[in-house]
Amino acid sequence: MGVWNPHSWQAFPALQQPEYPDPSALEAVLARLRRLPPLVVPDEVDRLRQLLAEAALGKRFLLQGGDCAEQFRDCQPETIADKLRVLLQMSVVLTHIGRRPVIRVGRIAGQYAKPRSNPTEQVRGQEIPSYRGDLVNGLEATPESRRPDPERMSQAYFHAAATLNFIRGLIDGGFADLHHPERWELPRQSHRAYRAVLDQVRESLEFLATLGNLERGALERIDFFTSHEALLLPFEEALTRWVPEQQSHYNLGAHMLWVGDRTRVPGGAHLEFLRGLANPIGVKAGPGAAPEDLVRILEFLDPHQVPGRITVVTRFGAGRIRELLPPLVRAVRRAGRVVLWCCDPMHGNGVTSGRGLKTRRFDDILSELRQCFELHREEGSRLGGVHFELTGEDVTECTGGIEGLSEADLPRAYETGCDPRLNGTQSLEMAFLIAQVLRDEGRPGGLLAPASR
Repeated sequence: MGVWNPHSWQAFPALQQPEYPDPSALEAVLARLRRLPPLVVPDEVDRLRQLLAEAALGKRFLLQGGDCAEQFRDCQPETIADKLRVLLQMSVVLTHIGRRPVIRVGRIAGQYAKPRSNPTEQVRGQEIPSYRGDLVNGLEATPESRRPDPERMSQAYFHAAATLNFIRGLIDGGFADLHHPERWELPRQSHRAYRAVLDQVRESLEFLATLGNLERGALERIDFFTSHEALLLPFEEALTRWVPEQQSHYNLGAHMLWVGDRTRVPGGAHLEFLRGLANPIGVKAGPGAAPEDLVRILEFLDPHQVPGRITVVTRFGAGRIRELLPPLVRAVRRAGRVVLWCCDPMHGNGVTSGRGLKTRRFDDILSELRQCFELHREEGSRLGGVHFELTGEDVTECTGGIEGLSEADLPRAYETGCDPRLNGTQSLEMAFLIAQVLRDEGRPGGLLAPASR
């Protein structure tokens, strides 16, 4: 293992990187980014790592969620507030019913790039570059829009800064005050069980207040962290800073970064870049993740076994998780590694509707989650988190759930630029299902059961 620095990744093969037509324009943008203020601060990054270490020991639960790929056009107050609302809703359900403090991490303020299976696609008989997210090119299916543009990195930075600024303002202004959780309700939702939880939360707070055991300030503000996939390496390098106080390099574009299933290649540029950062790192593990390779990756990224450093995010699909998850869990245990295990039940469960739209079935997502909890318990392990693609908007991109969405409903509000997301109601229903298994964890036969409706 050679000496690391923020640009040592350039000596390694880098997958999923666009080819910019003008290298001088690219360097000009990167030079500007290096001079701009960081988006997050090291103390927040360290705080998240500490909380994730507690989650790995079963003391907390990670809730990570947000868009498949954020779009610049979604940097609007209501859209951002709705994403925060649905994560707050889910966290209060998980905490109140599941009796586990929740770590809230958004796929937000930076999730502007997406890996693609193919670098090009056929559109109206013409081959054009695939859409790689607003960080790289445009969604409009024209050669001009799909041409990689380095100026989009500057736009991504400022959209992320605006998003973060608004989120911080909401939280500091009492948006997340537990005394008023009814503010978190999305106007389109009608979920009796959630309103019952809100009533119970209010009653509990009133009881504590009468005992004098309630510190209002502690309930008015929350920890909220950001994350995204570290995909476009020149951009990530430009947001990396040396922090003298901690004697470490931090990527200060987000609190947490992850390496995707397509780029976690031993000997590749993405792992080389991530190994030198102090940030907590997620490692996506799909059907192609061999147990011995996963152990090698963990040893490479975390040679000193720093608590909270590594979260392994598994994504197999409901039909393959029983075959593929146990060997990974056993290999990690044999290697003496302690990681936070997290389930991404979205990416392995994609299907195509009869009309050609990508979708996911609620029951498939739930099935993978149910099996993941069960398999970890059978292996003497623990599932400590979930990773969803979701939105607070009233989209119709995934079928099923309490609303009974069918394939015929998909075109009504199909707005994603990449992969389908759970809408606000489906996300809240999923939170109730997870909360029940957290509550029952440790009881013989504790399984995910249908939510109260």
